Amino acid sequence: MQLTGAIVPMQGGRSNHVWRLLGEPDCVLKVFEARASNPMFANDAGREVACLTRLAGSGMAPELVTHGSFEGYAWVLYRHLSGSPWTQGPDIVAQLLGRLHACDPLTDLPLGCNGSQDQRDHALRILAGCSDAVRYRLLALRPDQQVAPVARRVLVHGDPVPGNLVAHDGTVSLIDWQCPVLGDPAEDIGIFLSPAMQHLYRGDVLSSAEVEGFLSAYPDPDVVHRYRLLAPWLHWRMAAYCAWRAEHGKSDYAEALELEVAVLEDQRSRAARTA
Repeated sequence: MQLTGAIVPMQGGRSNHVWRLLGEPDCVLKVFEARASNPMFANDAGREVACLTRLAGSGMAPELVTHGSFEGYAWVLYRHLSGSPWTQGPDIVAQLLGRLHACDPLTDLPLGCNGSQDQRDHALRILAGCSDAVRYRLLALRPDQQVAPVARRVLVHGDPVPGNLVAHDGTVSLIDWQCPVLGDPAEDIGIFLSPAMQHLYRGDVLSSAEVEGFLSAYPDPDVVHRYRLLAPWLHWRMAAYCAWRAEHGKSDYAEALELEVAVLEDQRSRAARTA
């Protein structure tokens, strides 16, 4: 395959190097950074290739062109999606995630968190890398309601933040498939609705009406019910992750942490009033 045209760096990636290759075809070249592992979001080129291959023609992901490695760096080349990062209309994202969670999963993906026990254990592993003061603060906000694992794991994107959602042609698609898992669909819902992730990638949290609009548009009411039960744990784990990022040099995560803490404190306050 011969590519022609200019090579333009793309903005937005927090983990890898991405360029747009203008010409015919119009493509995106993504080179995976070799660095220390992230405790919540994996960076696996093999998973991205597997998902783009499985979802070819679905409209949920870009079209894979080819992939390979160069001097120890894995790379993926896929067709560019002409559009813009998603910023409004959460119902269309709910419909996309519902379609994704209903498709046949990839059985060779790693297992993701499933149930409140997994959420708790994962958050505690993340907090082990934080200072004592932060760890004690968040341990005081740990939820206590137990939520059982789902019986059937599904394909979970693992990072459906606004920056990874491309609005185009009246629909929306997901990019950055480097951390999918077999797991609980409530995981994707929790990451998308997370005030921390909305703040970091969109500049503003979703309103209560937008959150409810999303949940009303998600096609499986059983998953929505499950998300509502698991939401305190999802916010708690996200708070742990934001704390870890803030303490490892990413100062913008400090404000994101406070947004998750505010949700946890509000949930605790409402639970106390109804007790």
